[in-house]
Amino acid sequence: MHIHIILAQINLTVGDIEGNTKKIIESINTAELKYAADIIIFPELSISAYPPEDLLLRSAFNQYISAALEKIIVATKNIHVILGYPTVQDDIRYNACSLLYDGAVTQTYYKQHLPNYGVFDEKRYFTPATETCTFTIKGITAALSICEDIWVSKPIEDAALQGAKIMFNINASPYHKDKLGERERIISKRARATNMHIVYSNLVGGQDELVFDGNSMVVNNKGDIIFQAPPFTEGLYSFDLNPEQAAVTTKTNNADATHAEEEAIYNALVLGVRDYIRKNNFQGALIGLSGGIDSALTLSIAVDALGAENVEVLIMPSRFTADMSNEDARLQAKMLGINYEIISIEQPFTAFLDVLASRFQDLPTDTTEENIQARCRGILLMAASNKSGKLVLTTGNKSEMAVGYATLYGDMAGGYAPLKDVWKTLVYRLAKWRNTQKPAIPTSVMNRPPTAELRHDQRDQDVLPAYEIMDPILAQYMELDMHPARIIATGYDADTVYKVINLVDKNEYKRRQVAPGVRITARAFGRDRRYPITSAYSENK
Repeated sequence: MHIHIILAQINLTVGDIEGNTKKIIESINTAELKYAADIIIFPELSISAYPPEDLLLRSAFNQYISAALEKIIVATKNIHVILGYPTVQDDIRYNACSLLYDGAVTQTYYKQHLPNYGVFDEKRYFTPATETCTFTIKGITAALSICEDIWVSKPIEDAALQGAKIMFNINASPYHKDKLGERERIISKRARATNMHIVYSNLVGGQDELVFDGNSMVVNNKGDIIFQAPPFTEGLYSFDLNPEQAAVTTKTNNADATHAEEEAIYNALVLGVRDYIRKNNFQGALIGLSGGIDSALTLSIAVDALGAENVEVLIMPSRFTADMSNEDARLQAKMLGINYEIISIEQPFTAFLDVLASRFQDLPTDTTEENIQARCRGILLMAASNKSGKLVLTTGNKSEMAVGYATLYGDMAGGYAPLKDVWKTLVYRLAKWRNTQKPAIPTSVMNRPPTAELRHDQRDQDVLPAYEIMDPILAQYMELDMHPARIIATGYDADTVYKVINLVDKNEYKRRQVAPGVRITARAFGRDRRYPITSAYSENK
């Protein structure tokens, strides 16, 4: 007996209850009328979208959710619908998953295990439950669960003890570069251990700093992935499951394994930028294009996310800008078909120096003058943004943010930071991968030593260790919480390690003012890594 399943891997917007409800009902109608499906399974908290955060604490928000649920129930006729949403019962708030059929709620399951680590904060909002929920579809016993419940053995084991052969697991599982492999391993393990098939539906789309990658899947009772929806792609995906028959793997993987990580990360960045700008109703993106690798990659991402017609760049040379930088910036703009304007910052920079001349008299030139240049550019970009309605994308990467190699209200000025969680060494890898698809970044940009060009003959490595050395140190200290002594024991120079760590520790105040940006690692700045700005603690020597 086969069950025709539709995995609704859809892109929803937090708080857009009306829009989400419309999309859910349209998906139900398509699954029933076009696909003649037996069941459609939506992601976790579909009506509100994920994560709704403190919207859940507003009574009106919960009332709107309840009204939307009633509309969806009425629209459900000859198809089973598995739907996630927040609900309040007897003044207790739950993360719920209901089975709808023929205009009624036939079963409701409440999430048992509430994640409260990393980006998750569900114990702030929800109460955990303990009850197993099973139902019968076409003579087969199935069960419901929500996201984290599949990472813990007990919920699926309890369902198996009640005779369930299929576990429908709804998710809003955010992407990071190692997440898919972790998911696949744990789901396969659960399926084998319980002799159950697992139907895993995941959200897709960007929400502030989070990106949801989809990758919805069906795993048979042997632990084999027998179907997987494409990553980062919205759609209704159809699959026939026969729990009583040995399934044949239908999953296809055409990705080049050599560059699979770069491709996934790049697609996550594109989706994050697209949805942040689209869902917040900006008119497009505006970028300061310097001729350097970071702004070049940011521009490429923006064009792929929004289309060339919705992206604009300003090229803002100074007295220290090399001709090569201007040429490379113009070349890339032309390669991508982007409108650009060249506005020299010499006049405002000189004006600031004149105004400050008496204050700076007899004082040596230092980073103050460098920062003024960066802030001149920030002012120009924000002015152009205000007039056009386009959002300024900052171009700083994770390495720079980690050690404070960025200027507050200068190159940090902007509304969204696509590379905020991307190490500098990864920036180069992503740029090289992007050019294998279609040339988008001049090779001369990738071959030049990195420089801020805020003084004559400046190089990043004048003040920082080489990124090839610094990035692994940063990753071990910031993502793995390794003590400096352990990092040194892995083969890094002690003075270099302590220099890097000192820079990290003293620049928390800057990072707290960085624009939001796409999370692509398991330990991004923000919720993942919450350190006090004012702190006397140190592991430095």
